[in-house]
Amino acid sequence: FFLMIRRPPRSTLFPYTTLFRSIPGYKAFVANPLGAFVDSVLRGVGQVMFQNNPVTGILFLIGIFYNNWVFGLYALLATVVSTLAAVVLRVPKNLVRAGLFGFNGALLGIAFAFFLKPEPVVIIYTIVGAMGTTVVMATLLNFLGTWDTPPLTAPFVLVTWIFLFAFYQFSLLHATQFLGSPGLPEAVTSVGTVTAATYYEGFFKGVAQVFFQNNVITGMIFLVAILVNSRISFLFAALGSIIAVLVALGMGASESLVRLGLYGFSAVLTGIALGGVFFVIDWRSALYTLFGIAITAVAFGTISVLLTPLGMPALTRITNEEGNPHMVRACTINPGVAATPILKLRPVPPSAEDQAKMMQAEDVAAAVVFAASLPQRANVESMDLYPTDVSVG
Repeated sequence: FFLMIRRPPRSTLFPYTTLFRSIPGYKAFVANPLGAFVDSVLRGVGQVMFQNNPVTGILFLIGIFYNNWVFGLYALLATVVSTLAAVVLRVPKNLVRAGLFGFNGALLGIAFAFFLKPEPVVIIYTIVGAMGTTVVMATLLNFLGTWDTPPLTAPFVLVTWIFLFAFYQFSLLHATQFLGSPGLPEAVTSVGTVTAATYYEGFFKGVAQVFFQNNVITGMIFLVAILVNSRISFLFAALGSIIAVLVALGMGASESLVRLGLYGFSAVLTGIALGGVFFVIDWRSALYTLFGIAITAVAFGTISVLLTPLGMPALTRITNEEGNPHMVRACTINPGVAATPILKLRPVPPSAEDQAKMMQAEDVAAAVVFAASLPQRANVESMDLYPTDVSVG
């Protein structure tokens, strides 16, 4: 009833490969309860990209550790915890063995390491959150099973958002610069200079960013990991990333965000999911998959805009730290009430006296000029502007 545990269909052009079965002693290893648990954890890491293969899971971990060992530790910890929680809660064994209760935990662990500063309390936060993904996964399996609809990464997204929202009320937790402040979305006014690096970095980082990794080599390792398990998945993962780059640039997206792979990671997952995991590949399903990839690239921009006022990332939103090496600076300006023509649309427009006490358009413009005119060595990440007389706000 759950599509991801089914073996992807064979194709006459790209046969399914399962190299891990040829490893000497593999069957004896997984016959042991501890070996079976390790195998389930590795499959859980592999299932982040729909790959039910322990070797793929190992290669994914190698790629993560290559880029950042802290991310690797958090991913491994959360996958172990979420898988163990499924065992304790007596989730059907076949689902646990397929790694379906591990991949949401893996993503949550990396997300917490990415958005929260590594402190002892964050380890506890990660353990609790990983267990939460198991409970939510089991709940959604029962609820969505009626319609044969898989939860996919919904448990990761829901639990991560809940825990990141709660962060604002916990003084012992400290955010990294990647967790944005609430504010209004800003229109892209300059695409930037598109070079060859935009394409090849955007391509490989698009794959790497599935695991929050901003590294070209890691993206290469991930592609090899996918190829080990399935040539079809490898093909559509690659197509997903490159099409996302082309669509984003064709629509005038920010060059820096495209180069960082932010428009590619969801498109990669869409390509793999539709291209062989949930549909048998023929010319119709192939066209449907390509259409889905293009739509996903556009959807990333939409979701980013929707979540900006809440201060929530579109999960894997890179800002200043990764953009600064490329001479990119970002500043969120959160203006309070200002005397602009839109005030006339209020049911009871403020009086001229109150409007005179409010911020004026030139005040907000002055803040923008200030942030933009700072030397390249300096950056203001966020500014909150409000009238001196708060009674008019």
